Amino acid sequence: MRAKPAIVAIFFALAACGRVPEPSQAVGAAAGAKAPRGSGEVTIAGDDSIAAMLTWAPPAVEIDDGNLAAQRRKAARALAKGRLFEDADAAIPIDLAILHLHADDAQARDNLRRSVSKLLAKGDAALAKADEDFGALRDAHQVAAVARVSASGTKDVEAYLARVDIADQAWDFNRQAEADLAAGRFGVQGGGALGGFREALRLRPKQERATRGIAAVESGVIGRAEEAAAKGDFTGAWRWLGLAASVRTDSPAIAAARIRLEQVQTDTIARLRDQAMAVLPAVDGVAKARGLLAEILRIAPAGDPVAGDLRVEIERVSHYGRFHDAGQSFSDAMEVGGRGPDMVVVPHGGFRMGAAANEEDASNSEMPRHYVRFERGFAMARTETTVAQFGQFVAATNYRTRADKRGVSLAYDAHSGNFAFRNNVDWRSDYAGNPAAPDLPVVHVSAGDAEAYAKWLSQQTGAHYRLPSESEFEYASRAGGEARYPWGDGPPTRSTANVTGGLDVSPQGRRWSNAFAGVADGYWGPAPIGRFRANAFGLHDMDGNVSEWVGDCWHDGYRRAPANGEAWLNPGCRTRVVRGGSWSSGPAQCRSAWRTPAPVDTTNAHIGFRLVRDL
Repeated sequence: MRAKPAIVAIFFALAACGRVPEPSQAVGAAAGAKAPRGSGEVTIAGDDSIAAMLTWAPPAVEIDDGNLAAQRRKAARALAKGRLFEDADAAIPIDLAILHLHADDAQARDNLRRSVSKLLAKGDAALAKADEDFGALRDAHQVAAVARVSASGTKDVEAYLARVDIADQAWDFNRQAEADLAAGRFGVQGGGALGGFREALRLRPKQERATRGIAAVESGVIGRAEEAAAKGDFTGAWRWLGLAASVRTDSPAIAAARIRLEQVQTDTIARLRDQAMAVLPAVDGVAKARGLLAEILRIAPAGDPVAGDLRVEIERVSHYGRFHDAGQSFSDAMEVGGRGPDMVVVPHGGFRMGAAANEEDASNSEMPRHYVRFERGFAMARTETTVAQFGQFVAATNYRTRADKRGVSLAYDAHSGNFAFRNNVDWRSDYAGNPAAPDLPVVHVSAGDAEAYAKWLSQQTGAHYRLPSESEFEYASRAGGEARYPWGDGPPTRSTANVTGGLDVSPQGRRWSNAFAGVADGYWGPAPIGRFRANAFGLHDMDGNVSEWVGDCWHDGYRRAPANGEAWLNPGCRTRVVRGGSWSSGPAQCRSAWRTPAPVDTTNAHIGFRLVRDL
């Protein structure tokens, strides 16, 4: 009679010498004894799936002498297919069952040796990915559990378990270091992320994860340096960069960061110098410039030439007032006789263009506020172009303006108090369509008309005249200030600007519905040029009297706007920018940052122009 099959549940490990231990010993090792290396103190991410793999019990294999040959063949096929331990049909559980039945079975012992070798190879493949992939580390632990039961104490298994231990420790160091890095605990002065990544590299030299982490630490510390520089704290910036340099030896990132910090420092010094140059012409400009010089000296390297040059310029202005290059006036002779407009030299420098984010009445088209710098000064007409000046051009060239060709322009209707198109109104007309006095600013002219005049004046003088860029206009209008209006933050005085005053009254007895309360400038409509006080750059009516054409095409905001003072142009654009408030502008339209679009052919009673001349 055939013997009854035995259900063999294997709970033992083979000894290093190759002996099969007694079942009681195997049960004790699997169920109660402390696990050897690679099994126990694993804290990786608190993952229970690792803990579940610290022990492995072979699945039960049904085996006796009657099916021994069949089980041998099944084990060989499983080994060939790489099915090593997954279930009762895998190679290792079958060979362990055979050895439990016949401890001296050489074929089963050899098959088990080859299976363990393949198993460790799979484990090492998982370990190769374990630095980055927690799932791979889990697989490596599963291999370790199977290996401890299948060939405990052998040299290869012990070496593999040691490798698993190292992978565990490296993972923990990396995980904690990455948490420290995310929290900004860089550890450049001890501990923190840098210490963790270095410990991981000590365990696993050249490990990519830890190497990347150290590079990230360096980048984070460089970021701290750049943040400090952006706040003007260059002492802190250079200290942080020095700490960053201690993270990695000969890092190209440090050299690049040093160049960036030096550029930020240079730009900051230049910006402060530009601000000082811009305020110098003002009444209290010397005191303000000296304060800016003190800021430069605080952040500049010893012997910085910018600080020295600014000190000389401040002393010069303090001795000679406004009589230096900026602020000088001149006019160019013309071929037809006489002289061109009275021009004023505007100082080179820089300013913050546009409206602040929290400015009342500001629109998105006036943002973002951005820094613009002029490497060279320029000359700007002291006043708006007059009717007489424009008439000299028309007489010399027989030029016909846009309004003249159309026979109509937008004029002020005294009876209704509104603007309406009126026939036979052109550059010869005033704001209401009546004949204009020669010293009034010319109105009812388009952007093309203004540019035609500039071209003629350039031909007459041999100099280059043009419409100002939008940034030149705002820079000249602010004249070193940063207030809401060119004259300050409050309403204008009677002598400051011709705008809508709450006390102004038209010849017909009308009053403005949107005006500066308590202000009366004495005019309803444009005033003759030069009647209101000049600003700190010596320019009249940069705000008020008439709004003015500039050379820029209209854009809905300042993103990607030029930072060098040039006009922002698009080929063939049909919409231009108008700057500066006029005699009919309410408080919101008189702000320094105010701008509005207008078709290039627009003509009306409140837009004129003035020119600039390149130096």
